[in-house]
Amino acid sequence: MTHRTPTPQPFVILAMPRTGTHYLEELLNEHPTVLSNGELLNEYDTNWFGKDRLLRTDRELLEQAYLRYPAQDKNVTHIGCKINEPQFHDRPAFFAELTRWPALKVILVTRNILESLRSFAQARQSGQWLKFSSDKDAARPPRVRLSIADCEAYFKAADDFHARVEHSFTSTNLLVVEYESLLHEPAACLGKVWDFLGAPALELSDRATLQRQETRPLDQTVQNFDALRLHFADGPYARFFDV
Repeated sequence: MTHRTPTPQPFVILAMPRTGTHYLEELLNEHPTVLSNGELLNEYDTNWFGKDRLLRTDRELLEQAYLRYPAQDKNVTHIGCKINEPQFHDRPAFFAELTRWPALKVILVTRNILESLRSFAQARQSGQWLKFSSDKDAARPPRVRLSIADCEAYFKAADDFHARVEHSFTSTNLLVVEYESLLHEPAACLGKVWDFLGAPALELSDRATLQRQETRPLDQTVQNFDALRLHFADGPYARFFDV
């Protein structure tokens, strides 16, 4: 079915990679009338049919996300998707098109960006991007070594992206969700999200299947942590090395 009345209220989840957006989306999708359809610009996302959708214009892609989405047997009142910062690189005009979508609500997920980069490096090294509650014997993620150049580039990309989002959407249409709050106080965090979206409050079921892959602190998982902390000690990124 492609015609729905009334049109659901649109939202988007924006973030750097490895910031807990899969977990947030899983919690959102517990709601009977809220649907978030995964990564719109990821050709491998199984929520969408076929890679050929990425051949469409930016506007056509957004129309598919918000007007012709796969409904998954829900009476949808709030419809969303998520986009990670690197996915805008291949479609440089997509961000501007997104800002023009009427009445769009934006959820910006943030995390200590060094943890985000550490997690990204671990996933690329191990090939394990998600951990589920059924993965009883999953191996512990590998310790990684991060270069100063990669850290500087990633930190700057995150700062620039967060600033761009905050400057492009009004404060009433933007909610910042912190990864640590989502992890440790999911019910309170989701309460703010429901209020922001205008969806009825929902008590969480505690049935989440996604699990945190890495529980060790940064100084135990980044092999050259002390050298990196020393390099960034007197600059704007020193805050990422507080453990």
